[in-house]
Amino acid sequence: MSTLLDPFELACIERLGVGEGSRCLELGCGNGSISLALAERVAPAGLVIASDIDLSYVSRLKRPGLQVRRIDILQDPIEESSYDFVVARALLHHVPSARNSLQRMLTALKPGGVLLSIEPDMLPCTVAEPALMRTFWQGWLNWSMDAGIDYFIGRKIPAWLDSLGVEEIASEGHTATFNGQSDWANYWIATIRELQPSLLKGGYITTALLKEFETCYRDPHYWASLITFTATWGRKGISS
Repeated sequence: MSTLLDPFELACIERLGVGEGSRCLELGCGNGSISLALAERVAPAGLVIASDIDLSYVSRLKRPGLQVRRIDILQDPIEESSYDFVVARALLHHVPSARNSLQRMLTALKPGGVLLSIEPDMLPCTVAEPALMRTFWQGWLNWSMDAGIDYFIGRKIPAWLDSLGVEEIASEGHTATFNGQSDWANYWIATIRELQPSLLKGGYITTALLKEFETCYRDPHYWASLITFTATWGRKGISS
């Protein structure tokens, strides 16, 4: 995921002007690749907090100005009005009360600080070809809904930020079109294999559909476009 999405996220960060001396918080930092890049940008006087509920991938990260901290966005305390930049990628679609979590992220910002949220929107998969692949992905969406995962949340973030009084809101999407055996195809193969027991148990996807999926995604002449990662950013009002 880092290999596939870091370039898009880092381009957004570059555009937003995060630089030397900034105090940054990354929620759901995963392997810490974005936090490490932020630490380089804000050095030597800045600070980056790399946080997640599972720190196994980042517990040994060492970099001047970088701190690793366990934070559960749903319940752990977060310093209010403390950060110039708060970022989270592919976090909110997994959590209940996603809008409330977004509000907590805003609370952590200083007045004038910038929030960046990158979340999925799987509208492209609803028109996947051939028809069996549309059936497969509709089963995936039904399963995810039962699991409390919102794969259409990306499009909701701008309106939520607007309702929370955020200023200078903008949003854009990155949609990869890829072929079988590519990095994206291999990512999805690995993901589906990991979730296979749960998918079959859910009843929306059959063994035959799983075989059809893997056949397509191992074919270098099969092309697909499944998911848009929507980046939304905005600035906390000075009077907030």
